[in-house]
Amino acid sequence: MNFKKLESDLSNWIEEYVSSAGSKGVVYGLSGGLDSSVVGVLSNRIFKENSLGIIMPIESKGKDYQDAYTLRDLFDLNTLEIDLSKPYNSLKSLYIPSTNNLAYSNIKPRLRMTTLYYHAQINNYLVIGTTNLSEYTIGYSTKYGDYGVDFSPIADITKSEIFEFAKYLGIPDSIINKKPSAGLWEGQNDEDELGFTYAQLDRYILEGTGTPELVEKINRLKNKNRHKKEMPIVYKFNRGDY
Repeated sequence: MNFKKLESDLSNWIEEYVSSAGSKGVVYGLSGGLDSSVVGVLSNRIFKENSLGIIMPIESKGKDYQDAYTLRDLFDLNTLEIDLSKPYNSLKSLYIPSTNNLAYSNIKPRLRMTTLYYHAQINNYLVIGTTNLSEYTIGYSTKYGDYGVDFSPIADITKSEIFEFAKYLGIPDSIINKKPSAGLWEGQNDEDELGFTYAQLDRYILEGTGTPELVEKINRLKNKNRHKKEMPIVYKFNRGDY
């Protein structure tokens, strides 16, 4: 793949979209993961001082947290840290107790979405998304969390392609080589949770190949999560019937 052309085309598209909205820059969540690193580096090259990466730890400051700062220092990114642990725990204390840990975990990306939109509004920025095609295909996201963005520059690029693009951009191996994780809980990683690798998913997306078991898993996720990629469905009220 011609990554120099991809960088140029993506950069032009991002800049034109932000300009067409009457905005002057972008804000993004800088998690220390691969996708946010790629989007952060691109955003910084396009907008310089008018790109803001917000580091938003909740209850832990592990390797992803350290990698976010490594990236900041290496590329001189404009960043802000906001620890959301207190509001997260305050919300948990208000809610009906549950054994559904995923319901608790999904509060995290929704708090981060709210934080990004606050800073977007006060700066006249847009919230730029970090979801890739692999995640987008199967709806691997939190609705109104990491899907709560204004536009998505890498949502038509597979995770495998993002890996290679990151190498071209000079993103550190410590970020590229670690297991992809949504960071919903300590020790969580995407591929263990999904039950297949991104390489397997990407071959299915690009070539339509995979074992019957793999295809069944992917199609089940696509059907289950279709609603995440659509605006809320509206009942069609035919006044003539009343």
